[in-house]
Amino acid sequence: MKILVVGSGGREHALVWKIAQSKKVSKIYCAPGNAGISELAECVDIKATDLTSLADFAEEKKIDLTVVGMDDPLVAGIVDVFEARGLRVFGPRKNAAILEGSKAFSKDLMKKYNIPTAAYEVFTKPEDALRYLETSDYPIVLKADGLALGKGVLICKTKDEAVAGVKELMTDKAFGSAGDKIVVEEFLTGREASVLSFVDGKTVKLMASARDYKRAKDNDEGLNTGGMGNVSPNPFYTKEIDEFCRKNVYQRTVDAMAAEGREFKGVIFFGLMLTEKGPKVLEFNARFGDPETQVVLPRMENDIVEVFEACIDGTLDKVDLKFKEDAAVCVILASDGYPEKYEKGKEIRGLQNFKDKEGFWCFHAGTRLTDGKVVTNGGRVLGITALGKTPEEARQNAYEATKLVEFENKYMRHDIALTDR
Repeated sequence: MKILVVGSGGREHALVWKIAQSKKVSKIYCAPGNAGISELAECVDIKATDLTSLADFAEEKKIDLTVVGMDDPLVAGIVDVFEARGLRVFGPRKNAAILEGSKAFSKDLMKKYNIPTAAYEVFTKPEDALRYLETSDYPIVLKADGLALGKGVLICKTKDEAVAGVKELMTDKAFGSAGDKIVVEEFLTGREASVLSFVDGKTVKLMASARDYKRAKDNDEGLNTGGMGNVSPNPFYTKEIDEFCRKNVYQRTVDAMAAEGREFKGVIFFGLMLTEKGPKVLEFNARFGDPETQVVLPRMENDIVEVFEACIDGTLDKVDLKFKEDAAVCVILASDGYPEKYEKGKEIRGLQNFKDKEGFWCFHAGTRLTDGKVVTNGGRVLGITALGKTPEEARQNAYEATKLVEFENKYMRHDIALTDR
């Protein structure tokens, strides 16, 4: 089989790495890819949002299966474009990707189908949102309705912060049209959990749980980011929580989408808050998480291409998903200044230290090749992942491995996978 992966981050590097293990696969392309991906796949200079050119390429190269990693092309309808040409593609259609594309839609869906989530209101006019804030309890959460690279969520401790947040999202358009509509919701407290799942329209199969660390700095301080690290399994995701969510969240969401005429095939990422009153859904994503993919796939024992095909063909019920007992921890090496201003083009040294190093991976995110050298090309640069018999051992291994690579302005959190965080 010839496979095309769409995207350029650490998630896509992990996907390409996993796909390359399949005996079914003879050739992998990635558009646009990055320096690390280029070692496993042929990178193609096509933007992930250029749907027509991607479909043209897939036809020209007779691609057997396209796997879409990023949210933007999914929400824009890449699956519909490919299917209209008779091309096989893994991911939800546009009318199902709205589960991530519109937070207002997903909140309304949860309300209608009794899926536990935070109380909320939706606003399309800033003056209405500001009026609502006059009588709100604080802290409160503001969310841009559309896609915002995982950063369009503001936790406001006071009314003044919330007023400034409405201005930032709706008036100043910090995230463009994503802030044309906002969701204002109650602030939930508890432990966060990430649960990725494969879905074939009717059946849902869960991957291993994970815990994400969103804030830029230690002790969950600093700005929200796309994610600074992960641990899998999530130490707070208990058997009781799993049983509750299987009954009240996971299958109910898949059934709700089907009932709405929005059959979902692909990956649903369930972002949960484990509150004192039980688990509640913080958000849905309509694709693999980043960096969750970098801790979940190294633990997965299945041939991932076979799972992709089962999702497309509606035969996921026949698949037995298996994961290693080992824990995995990923520590993101970022450019200092992320998620705000940071420098690019810094040479990365020591990448060869990961060659054939069993139980350790260096997944590239913001990297590119320049004059034969790998240099930084983004805020999140590398994801250093390691296995261990316990989360503590995996954590120790991952942090030891971060010493193997260096680049100017290298930055990381130091508390990933600490259970008291």
